[in-house]
Amino acid sequence: MFKKVILAEDFEEFNLAVKQTLDDFDIVDFQHAKYCDDALTKIKRAIQDNEPFDLLISDLSFKKDHREVKIGSGDELIQKVRELQPNLKIIAYSIEEKNPRIKALFENSEIDAFVLKGRNSIVDLKKAIQIISTSNERFISPEIASSLQEKNNYEIDDVDIKILKYLSDGTSQDEIIEIFKSTDIKPNSKSAVEKRLSKLKDFFKANNTVHLVSITKDMGII
Repeated sequence: MFKKVILAEDFEEFNLAVKQTLDDFDIVDFQHAKYCDDALTKIKRAIQDNEPFDLLISDLSFKKDHREVKIGSGDELIQKVRELQPNLKIIAYSIEEKNPRIKALFENSEIDAFVLKGRNSIVDLKKAIQIISTSNERFISPEIASSLQEKNNYEIDDVDIKILKYLSDGTSQDEIIEIFKSTDIKPNSKSAVEKRLSKLKDFFKANNTVHLVSITKDMGII
């Protein structure tokens, strides 16, 4: 079982709930940070002191206030921590239900568990802690797991990412098509690119192309 845990969470009620959960496992070495910057500082200091944390539990969204921060989201914190301490076990604990963002956390940041905040969050958190502390298995809250496994979910591929990145740089749709044709990236017809954009907008529930780029940037996809 884990001995030293840090929680990155800006709402006190969730902090108290997590602390109670850790108490049930007799985990007494627990630290809390309301800002991602502070969480990273604590993790760095623990490594320097040769007393590293063995579990990070992090929310993904942090409310902005008067304080200027360098790390504004749990996604970014998790990525930085994963690079800093590759073997650290990480649980993302959030109300987030968007599949691409969750998939990115597992695929890019290699988190060990995703717990959905809600009706069953404490039960799920206990299960996640138990599973990842005793095995290399991952845990996902059932509501999210079933959604991630749905076959009708649109799968984003490298071409979609290229389109989104070009759009974020201000490249027009017609210019993207010409770039694809000149570099032999397929599909590169106008209808194919328009169809991909339409599916991306539907999938991310974006009102328009600008909104689509904003959403995918916020989710760390581009």
